[in-house]
Amino acid sequence: MEEAVGLGAVTVLAVLEQAYFSLQVIYARRKYSVSPPTTSGPPEFERVFRAQANCSEYFPIFVTLLWISGVFFNQGLSSVCGLLYLYGRLRYFWGYSVSAKGRLAPLYFSSQILWVLIGFSSIGVLLMFSQVYLNVDLLQELGSALGLS
Repeated sequence: MEEAVGLGAVTVLAVLEQAYFSLQVIYARRKYSVSPPTTSGPPEFERVFRAQANCSEYFPIFVTLLWISGVFFNQGLSSVCGLLYLYGRLRYFWGYSVSAKGRLAPLYFSSQILWVLIGFSSIGVLLMFSQVYLNVDLLQELGSALGLS
């Protein structure tokens, strides 16, 4: 279990961040008098609502990539990427809540982190797949080809 503690910690932080975003929608509903199930209202409310919805839409993608990357590639690097992603999403939420343009730089940043996690996940799964199903250690083969072993 100690091998997954970093991933677990980042996942708990991610859940808390999602809860924070949801609470912000509740506060915005009260502030701008937008009762459920209505999802439209003043632009200030709609930005908070969309920021929360967008973050929720990406949450399952993030958590899946975080764990696949951490289990099959490297827990430490994946956990750091996870923290960076959460920071980017927080900045995205705050930026979007103020103005639509305020979401762009943090959106691009967090998207880049997701691509890094996709890369780590793909490499890790490929290496493990080749080892388990093809009985080939690609890292050892690469090292031999480069004259490193």
